[in-house]
Amino acid sequence: MGCCFSKRRKSEKESKAEGEEEQPKLYSWDQREKVNPKDYMFSGLKDEIVGRLPGKVAGQQFVIQDCENCNIYIFDHSATITIDDCTNCILFLGPVKGSVFFRNCRDCKCTLACQQFRVRDCRKLEVFLCCATQPIIESSTNIKFGCFQWYYPELAAQFKDAGLSIFNNIWSHVHDFTPVSGELNWSLLPENAVVQDYVPIPTTEEFKAVRISTEANRSIVPISRGQRQKDSDESCLVVLFADDYTTANARKLIDEMVGKGFLLVQTKEVSMKAEDAQRVFREKASDFVLLLNKGPVIALEFNGDGAVEGCHLIVNEIFNGTKMFVSEKKETASGDVDSFYNFAEIQMAI
Repeated sequence: MGCCFSKRRKSEKESKAEGEEEQPKLYSWDQREKVNPKDYMFSGLKDEIVGRLPGKVAGQQFVIQDCENCNIYIFDHSATITIDDCTNCILFLGPVKGSVFFRNCRDCKCTLACQQFRVRDCRKLEVFLCCATQPIIESSTNIKFGCFQWYYPELAAQFKDAGLSIFNNIWSHVHDFTPVSGELNWSLLPENAVVQDYVPIPTTEEFKAVRISTEANRSIVPISRGQRQKDSDESCLVVLFADDYTTANARKLIDEMVGKGFLLVQTKEVSMKAEDAQRVFREKASDFVLLLNKGPVIALEFNGDGAVEGCHLIVNEIFNGTKMFVSEKKETASGDVDSFYNFAEIQMAI
């Protein structure tokens, strides 16, 4: 015994087949814009100035290979970047969410920011680096490092898009997988090195719209001394707690302290829990526990004779009413620094 509804559906299908063919279903991934890998690659170039403007890479992977005597500028954030078999090239690479990997390159100069930085089978690279994790070199020689120093208006947003903090930069904590006894495969660039002498601002018409500055006081990433020898036995730890002005306050404090002749050694942005407060803030822990729930803290280490007193004066004068942890005494300040950065190192490794 048949069903009238099934007969009706059958006749509808037959009439539809006679009219036009049924269109295949469209899914959301079918409607995505197709990515052409060649749009995210520079390959086999010689004696050229090339690059990508802000918004033109937008988080894609990028490949640079077999280039010679080229200036290459990527003014955007990307997922990963590999640089293979390049010679005598100058590179600027905007924030990279994952890794930047140099392989079999020589005589290159670059400024870049990334989560991970790796070098293998390279020689004579000079790198102004912002890296959230320990830079790694392998089977490479004469690799020199300095602190990232660069600005253009879109760069701060690109750091956020890449998931990078401008305060997490351990550019000088280099690990060499293949050390040679009695030799050093890497070193630090001179402290007075001028980034534009290594990676010049492009002057071609295409890049004139990018308003670039390499002045130290405008750099998106605070310029830290890293593992260079400290000038003084006195350091001061400052911890700023999350609010709408934390980044601006941190930058303002850095400007004020550096302007007074103190040195910024290192910076860190990290989340803290209530149980961490006792370890870092000790007897003052109860003053700050509730503030930790608002978000990550930003820590700054300053160095120089009188750093503790100088920091307290600036904080009381300019940031009165803003809750901060500042080392109380110069006798205990080094312990404050060690306690916080030992904690932060563990947290970043988790």
